[in-house]
Formats: sequence, C-alpha cells, structure tokens
Amino acid sequence: MFVATIHRERGRAVRFTTQAPAAPRGPVERPAKIASMLALAHWIDREIRAGTYADLADVARMLGMSRARLSQFMGLTFLAPDIQESLLTLTAVDGREPFREKTLRRLLA
Repeated sequence: MFVATIHRERGRAVRFTTQAPAAPRGPVERPAKIASMLALAHWIDREIRAGTYADLADVARMLGMSRARLSQFMGLTFLAPDIQESLLTLTAVDGREPFREKTLRRLLA
C-alpha cells in the first residue's frame, strides 16, 4: 500500500515519505522509586548483617550518600510486611509516581 505523509520541519522544505507512521507506543512502566528505595534498604540491611559493611556510615560512604538520607531509606524496613509487599509491587507509568516518598515518610514519623 502506498501512503504519503508530509513532514514539515522548521525552516525546511516539505518532505514526502512512503512509509506509514510509526504505531503509537504503549505506556512505559517501571518500578516506582519507593519500591527501588525499599529494595535498596533491604539489600543494605542484608549486607550489614552479613558483615560486608561495618555500619550505615560505611555504606553511606560507599554509596556517596549522607547518613541522614540513608537512615530515611532504612526506616522503610520498619513497615509491616504486607505494606512492604504492596510497596514493592508499585509501578510508575509514564514517569508518574503513585505517590511521593515524602508522604510515606510522614507516616513513618
């Protein structure tokens, strides 16, 4: 089938192509930031218990983060297991997070 589409570009001539336009892409999904943070907190906890790192300060230096920020991550591990499970399954669709981390931090305080 012959399809002619016209593309106008700023300050340029009209260009004709015989290819059909690309099909629209579906929504892009990725794990939510809060899910990644919780997974990181569990990894850090496991590494400290295994003796790979001495304490949170050691991990903070390795990751290039402040100890205060790392403590915020670690606070997520004190949530109930069913809440943690639901957080780990959250996804961000087209870059839109389900909720902000700051909202969850208020609940942890």
